[in-house]
Amino acid sequence: MPLSDFQTVIGLEVHAQLLTQSKIFCGCSTAFGAEPNHHTCPVCLGMPGVLPVLNQRVVEYAVRTGLALRCTVKPTSVWSRKNYFYPDLPKGYQITQYDQPICEWGELVIDTPLGEKTVRVRRIHLEEDAGKSVHDASASAGQSLVDLNRAGVPLMEIVSEPDLRDADEAVEYLKALRDVLVYLGVNDGNLEEGSFRCDANVSVMPKGSTTYGQRCELKNLNSFRFLKQAIEYEAARQVDVIESGGKVDQETRLWDVNKGVTRSMRSKEDAHDYRYFPEPDLPPLRVSDALRDTQRQSLPELPRAKRTRFMSEYGLPAYDARILTAERPLADFFEACAKHVSDAKKLSNWFLGELSRLLKEEGTPLSALRFTPAQLGELLATVEKGTVSANAAKDVLGEMFRTGRAPADIIAEKGLAQVSDVGAVEAVVDDILAKNAGEVEKYKAGKKSVYGFFVGQVMKAMKGKGNPGLVNELLKKKLGD
Repeated sequence: MPLSDFQTVIGLEVHAQLLTQSKIFCGCSTAFGAEPNHHTCPVCLGMPGVLPVLNQRVVEYAVRTGLALRCTVKPTSVWSRKNYFYPDLPKGYQITQYDQPICEWGELVIDTPLGEKTVRVRRIHLEEDAGKSVHDASASAGQSLVDLNRAGVPLMEIVSEPDLRDADEAVEYLKALRDVLVYLGVNDGNLEEGSFRCDANVSVMPKGSTTYGQRCELKNLNSFRFLKQAIEYEAARQVDVIESGGKVDQETRLWDVNKGVTRSMRSKEDAHDYRYFPEPDLPPLRVSDALRDTQRQSLPELPRAKRTRFMSEYGLPAYDARILTAERPLADFFEACAKHVSDAKKLSNWFLGELSRLLKEEGTPLSALRFTPAQLGELLATVEKGTVSANAAKDVLGEMFRTGRAPADIIAEKGLAQVSDVGAVEAVVDDILAKNAGEVEKYKAGKKSVYGFFVGQVMKAMKGKGNPGLVNELLKKKLGD
């Protein structure tokens, strides 16, 4: 059977670092980029005799996320010890939640070519992150170094059901989940720094079958592109194994970016391999009704709902609405500007075009913009009235972007105002037509392509300051159109 006769089955386990200032069980900083082993203490180093103390903000963020994903927030959840040895796990075990997580059975709606699809969220649980091993093969005898700054950083693991059916759906789910977490303010969505990463459980089964095949886990995928590539390669690999008469082994595999293949890391452990047991140093976690209600009331309008509203309220196409609502600060700034304009679609064009270009080229965050929504509205109004041309307005926006000055001041200083005086423009039009009588005859004889020549000559004579609408109106009138 070829690959096209098989169905890929995918479930994602997403690890999201929570945006707390301190770690989950101690007061050490979670700031990224510090010197190795600088943000550590006896608790996160696993020293004998120390006791963990739960960070309250971690619980609030987990409850907020569970509510946003329509999960059941459990009134009581339990901490467990997950036992395994690895150099960057100082205690020899990880404090996590196992059979009684803080949230269960939610959902996330995504877009697919066939329409909306609901992906079930099996569970959300809290845990501490491990440290980081740095392997230096260039050293004479090879070195492995350990940085424990990340040990104890709070993680929220969000586990989906195996409802995804191809790599594109998996990418769409991961993007949608990232957008929700960033909107909630619980995660920064930074895949490059590893604060948002995922493992993919991938299996294949013959189309029409209801029995899942043996799954393999692909570890630590930290980009949307790598997720797509790894899933597509792994599905093809499993089909090749089955077609050649082999059996897919349950194992954990890594994505080799350089070679574009997955490779075996270790046989996949089952729960009993970790010897889970209740954490004796932490009592059961109890979530009060008051905490749940407070977090529910603090929920912002989420990306999907905001996108739908942008389409209905502002009359924007789906493409514009999706880009404008991808990041909460951009959506908020758009809405602030929309209060000062009459045409939201034209405003969207400026956001997706010139403003986007300036932000990217200048490397300026949206929070550092120097001009106000009212100033942008004023600039667009000058274009609408014909005071300045669209091209001149781009120059004005660039100056506003760099200095925050008022558009009227910039227009006056640079002499960018268009000439909209009918008499002045008509005099130039008459002069151009008189000087090009031969071209006028050609135009009247049916050579309509000459019209562009007339426009160009008028605008050149007026040094680009002629009101285009008025220029065209007078030319057509003089030429008998």
